Amino acid sequence: MTDAALPSPALDAFIRRDGKTDRVELLIKGAHCASCMTRIERAAKAMPGVATARFNLTTGKLSVASETGRADPARLIEAVTALGFTAVPYDPAEALAEDDRTGRELVLALGVAGFGAMNVMMFTVPVWAGLFGQELGPETRTVLLWLAALVAAPCALFAGMPFFRSAFASLRKGKANMDVPISIGVLLTLAVSFSETALGGPHAYFDAAVMLLFLLLIGRYLDHRLRRNARSAARHLLALQVPMAVRLDGRGVRHGVPVAEVMPGDLLAVPAGERAPVDGLVERGSSEVDNSLISGECLPVSVGPGAKLYAGALNQSGELILRALAASQDSAIAAIARLMEAGTQSRSAYVRLADKAAAIYVPVVHSVALMTFAGGWLLGLGPREALLRAAAVLIVTCPCALGLAVPAVQVAASGRLFRKGVLVKSGAAFERLSEVDSIFFDKTGVLTQGRPQLIGADPALVALAAPLARGSHHPLAKALADAAGPGMAANNIVETAGSGVEGIVKGRRARLGRAEFVGAVSEGSATELWFALGAEEPIRFAFHDALRPEAVSVLQELRRMGYRLALLSGDVPAAARSAAEALGLDEWHGAMTPAGKAAMIDRAKAAGHKVLMVGDGLNDAAALAKAHASMAPGAAIEASQNAADCVYAGGNLSAIPLTLTIARQTRKRAVENFTFAALYNAVATPAAMIGLVNPFIAALAMSGSSLVVTLNALRISFAGRRA
Repeated sequence: MTDAALPSPALDAFIRRDGKTDRVELLIKGAHCASCMTRIERAAKAMPGVATARFNLTTGKLSVASETGRADPARLIEAVTALGFTAVPYDPAEALAEDDRTGRELVLALGVAGFGAMNVMMFTVPVWAGLFGQELGPETRTVLLWLAALVAAPCALFAGMPFFRSAFASLRKGKANMDVPISIGVLLTLAVSFSETALGGPHAYFDAAVMLLFLLLIGRYLDHRLRRNARSAARHLLALQVPMAVRLDGRGVRHGVPVAEVMPGDLLAVPAGERAPVDGLVERGSSEVDNSLISGECLPVSVGPGAKLYAGALNQSGELILRALAASQDSAIAAIARLMEAGTQSRSAYVRLADKAAAIYVPVVHSVALMTFAGGWLLGLGPREALLRAAAVLIVTCPCALGLAVPAVQVAASGRLFRKGVLVKSGAAFERLSEVDSIFFDKTGVLTQGRPQLIGADPALVALAAPLARGSHHPLAKALADAAGPGMAANNIVETAGSGVEGIVKGRRARLGRAEFVGAVSEGSATELWFALGAEEPIRFAFHDALRPEAVSVLQELRRMGYRLALLSGDVPAAARSAAEALGLDEWHGAMTPAGKAAMIDRAKAAGHKVLMVGDGLNDAAALAKAHASMAPGAAIEASQNAADCVYAGGNLSAIPLTLTIARQTRKRAVENFTFAALYNAVATPAAMIGLVNPFIAALAMSGSSLVVTLNALRISFAGRRA
C-alpha cells in the first residue's frame, strides 16, 4: 500500500483515529488454534504501515494499529481472507451472534455423530464377531454392512461439516490446517469401506469414521465453551456501568441521558444508592462510597468536594454532584476491561503441546500415506491393495491417541479437583499452573475473612456504644453491634454522611464515627471507629480483618514447594504490612490500584517469572487475566471468577497447593502420553507401510493406543480416591 492509497470509503468509518495511530478491529471467523493466530498476525504485520497486530483467539478480534492515514480495512480483510479465514469489521453484536451460531452447529453435529456412533454398532458388531468364527453368511454380512453404510455415511457427512468447511477453505488458499487430515481420514475411511462392501472385501470401517468424528467434536465443543466463558469476563465487567446518567444543564435542571452521551466537563447527579456513571470529581455534597470495584476493600470511603470518584463506585448515603472527567469508554472500569482482554490475548500465545505435535503430524502423515500408495503401486501392488495400505497408515496413525494425550489427563485431573471443591475452567490451565514459580495474593477476602472484627475492646464500653452502632449501616458499626449482641438502639439517631451517627444514649448526646466527627485525633495506623458520650474523653475502637485459620500453614507449605510469595493489597500500607508480618511474608505492597497490580504482574513476567494470581475483587480482575495462571475463591465477584482459570469453593486456601500439585502430575502424565503416542506411531507406521498391519488391525491398534493414554490419565483419578 502506497501513501497515496486511500481506504475504501465503505470501510473508512471503521477506522478509529487516536493521535498518531489509526486502529482497525476485525472479527475473524474460522480460526481454531495457535497456528491460525500466528498466521493471521503475521499477515497483518506484513502490510506497510502496520505497527502492531494482535489476534485474540478467545474473542475472535484482530486489533491492528497503523501509522496515521495508512490503515486500510479493505486490504487488511483481503490479506486475512487469502489465508482461508473470513474477516469482517468487528461488531460486538455480530461476534456474539457468530458465537451462538458456532455453538449450535457444534451441538447439532455432536448429536448426529453420537446418534450414528451408537446405531451403526448394531450392524458392525455382528460383522466383526463373524471374523472370529461366528456363523455369519456372506449375504447376511453384506446386508449388515450396507445397513451400516446407510446409517454411518449421512451421519459422518453431516457431522463432519465443521471440519470439511475449514479444510476446504484452507486448501483453497494453498494452506493445510489440522482439519485437513481429519477430513481426509474420514472421507478415505468411508471410501474404502464402500469399496470393500461393494467388492465383497473382508473389512469395512463405517463405525470408525463416525466414532472418530464423535470424539473430535466433543473436544471441539468443549474448547468452544471454554472460550465463551472467557469472553464473558469483560462483558460482566462492563455491565457494572450504569446505562443512564442524570445530567444537570446550565439552569440546574436534571435530564436522564444515556451514559454514552456523557462528555468530560458535564455536571452529573449521583443519588444515594446509585453508582457513579463515569470517572469524575465531587463538586458538591458529602457521602460514603463503596469503592471496592477499584480498591477491593469492603470498607466505605468518605468523600467530599474535590474527591475523585471512579465509574461503578456505589454512593451509600448523601447525594453527590459530580464533574465528569472522562467519557464512559475511558472510565476506570473500561480500562480494567481492556487490561483483561489484553491478558486473555497474551495468554492465548502459549502454544499447547498438542498443537506442536499436530503441526508435525499433518505434513508427515500425509506424506507417508501418499508415499505408501505410490510406492506400493509402483512395486507391483494393485491400486486397491495400495489404497488399503495407505488407508491403514492413516488409520493406524489416526490422531486419536495424539488428541487424547492431553485432554484425557485434563479431564481426569479436573474430576479429581472437582471432588475437592475446585472448578478448573480451562484445560490449558493445568499446563500454565504447572509452570508457575511465583504466587501473588490479594489480601481482603483471600488471605483474610473479608469481615472487620472488633479487637481489644472493654465489653462495658462496647455495650455503651452499641445503641448508636445499631442505628447505622456502616460495616464497622455493624461489627461493633455484633460484638455487643442484641439490644435496643439509641433515640433520635441522625446520620451524617461520611462522618458518623449521633443520638441520645443514657440521656446524653453521643456520637459514633470518624475521629474528627467526635473531636478526637487519629493516628491513621489502623482501621478505627470513635465514640464520644457528652463531654467525656472519646473512646477508640480498633478493628481488623482476621486471617483465615489455614492461611499461615498453607503459605508455609507453598514456600516449601519452592514458590516465591507476595502480597498485593488495595488496603492502606499499615494494614498490608501487618497482614504480611502475621503471615511471614517478606514481600508486600499496599494501596495498590488495579493497574498497579497488573503492572506488578508485567514486571514479574519481564523478569522471567511465571505468576499465579489469587484474587477475589474486581480490582483483581485485570491482574487475574494478565497472570500466567489465576485462581479465585467461590465468594469472588462474577467478573473475577470469569477471569480466573480456577475457582475454589468456600475460600479455603488449602485448595491452592492441592491444585498446583495436581497440575504438576497432569503435566507429567501428559508428557508420558505424548511419549507413548510418539513411540506407538514410530512402530505402527512402518508396519502399516510394508503391509504387516491391515486396516482392521490398524483400527484395533488405534483404539488400543487411545485406551492406553486414557488409562494412564486415569491414574490421577485413582490417586485422588486413595488420598
